[in-house]
Amino acid sequence: MTKRVALISEHASPLGILGGVDSGGQNVYVGQLAKHLAALGYTVDIFTRQDSERLPEIAEWVSGIRIIHVPAGPASHVRKEDLLPYMEEFTAYLLRFCKCQRDDYDLIHANFWMSGLVAADVKRALSIPFVITFHALGRVRRCYQREADEFPDIRFGIEDRIVVEADRIIAECPQDEEDLIRLYNADPAKITMVGCGFDPAELSPISKPLARFALKIPPEERVILQLGRMVPRKGVDTTIQGFARLVRNHAITARLLIVGGDSDEPDAQTTPEFGRLQALARAEGVADLITFVGRRGRETLKYYYSAADVFVTVPWYEPFGITPVEAMACGTPVIGSNVGGIKYTVRDGETGYLVPPKDPDKLAERLAHLYAHPKLLSVLSRQAIRRANDLFTWQKVTAAVATVYDEVRAVNQSACPSEAEQLVPIERGFDRLMEIVQESRRRLPPFILEATETLTACFARGSKVLICEDGGSTACVQQFATELLGRFQSNVRQGLPIVPLNANAVFSTGGTDDTDSEELFARQVEVLGQAGDVLLGISTQSRPRCLLGAFEAARRRGLRSIALLGGDGGELRERSDLALMVPATDAPRLQEVQFFLIHLFCELIEERLMAEGAEPTGAAPGNRLWESTQRKGRRGKRLVHQGQGMQKEAS
Repeated sequence: MTKRVALISEHASPLGILGGVDSGGQNVYVGQLAKHLAALGYTVDIFTRQDSERLPEIAEWVSGIRIIHVPAGPASHVRKEDLLPYMEEFTAYLLRFCKCQRDDYDLIHANFWMSGLVAADVKRALSIPFVITFHALGRVRRCYQREADEFPDIRFGIEDRIVVEADRIIAECPQDEEDLIRLYNADPAKITMVGCGFDPAELSPISKPLARFALKIPPEERVILQLGRMVPRKGVDTTIQGFARLVRNHAITARLLIVGGDSDEPDAQTTPEFGRLQALARAEGVADLITFVGRRGRETLKYYYSAADVFVTVPWYEPFGITPVEAMACGTPVIGSNVGGIKYTVRDGETGYLVPPKDPDKLAERLAHLYAHPKLLSVLSRQAIRRANDLFTWQKVTAAVATVYDEVRAVNQSACPSEAEQLVPIERGFDRLMEIVQESRRRLPPFILEATETLTACFARGSKVLICEDGGSTACVQQFATELLGRFQSNVRQGLPIVPLNANAVFSTGGTDDTDSEELFARQVEVLGQAGDVLLGISTQSRPRCLLGAFEAARRRGLRSIALLGGDGGELRERSDLALMVPATDAPRLQEVQFFLIHLFCELIEERLMAEGAEPTGAAPGNRLWESTQRKGRRGKRLVHQGQGMQKEAS
């Protein structure tokens, strides 16, 4: 049976030319998703607003795909910030269109919040389920844009309604998922994370000499590329400032290409941002080293990506960001802002570097580092190609989206789903856990080894381990303490000195107040901890206040500290001597992997201690076990450093 889906993208048509103020990643997303859905056997209609009198109402785009230009508002360009008043007209047209069709749509996939409003109203009228990809969230945008955000405040309430009424929400990256839950109280069970992608048939590496020949760029010139929409939040001004510092402070001469805009030639009249950026380039003294290219068609983008040594994208915020993936697909390392989707697509130190937004000095430093180590550029290039092809092809993205469609259709077709349909969320749960375990297996072994050696050496010299958690990992702490105080697998080993810190009210009240949550464990570390001990903290939160104080106290008391964290580690990553970061942000999956790591630590520690045929109790310098463990610790650290080096050099 043919599956029919309606894609709504009120302001971003797949026919739009990229690089303009309102043309960018969403245009690519809608067009590529439609093409790959058609390849899977879907019939696809794309509904977008008619912004020119020359556009036909219905256009056959490619086989299986129609673009319907909806007459809503004037048939001319209207800023997306001003489109909301025309959405009622857009909805009325779509309802009439649906009623005239021979076959109903299986579902609607809305893109952006105004399309979500249309989809929600159509669902109420015709009971057609809908999926939403927001592409940007109003509350997140307002946080960064503040008074520069010109969308109406009513957007927030509309987004709240969409989150409640949507049958499924597609988050484009972990940060997007976290923002939906934290800022919109979205049901985690309704959210599926599916990123964006690239088409290998469109974007793949071209030899640098050939790409530069095609663009008339000297083969020996250092080339840095900035490509995308010319709007302030994209941080092109930071790119120019960082480039100027590269030239001025690091004595490295290069060429910066800036591609994008509303016209083929850089024109400040059609693209006002050009005027501001060109003035900034002159003020920074690098105007003669910067080429404003203007917009370019997608057929030429692979030449620009491949011709560049480095691709730079440093927006203030970015819901996903397709251009970093496209650059990596062409073998170009990326320096990107440590925000939104970029910190998900770009692997720091592996496919490029992450830098703080609005930090031109750090950008210049990373650029200088890459040019000082040309072999590193080659390694990052190979790893960028691999990561892009492993995770971000449109074929894989569309397959994941189609799975979401199937799940929504299954739920809506039957109130009593079949056994196979009931198994879908179970299989999805296993798949998600396996993804995290596989990624942990790839990332964590060197850090597991170092943590094991640290803990083993602590026990061997007669010191103790203090362990605490943030309230979400109590069972982990209890399990670790039980296994080490008792016996994990050995029936002859004596108990090991491990002290779970107490989070009961007696420690957090009586003489202190609620503002002292950072002292909850800190006071216990100061009283119980001694130099040579180890503090192990387990957290499922991004900023666990009660652990932050404990790790500061450990540093003052001379304890070595180990943190078992998730996501990017938050502040606790910086305060710990060693951080093991599980690649997960949802607490249940994170806790499952943390439990596995706890059991793995128990097994490894026991093996190392029992292999010596001696007990750790009372071990001290001069003791055979203590000396052996010290030797192992030194050897382990060498292995860790070798392992990290191998990861960076791997191709």
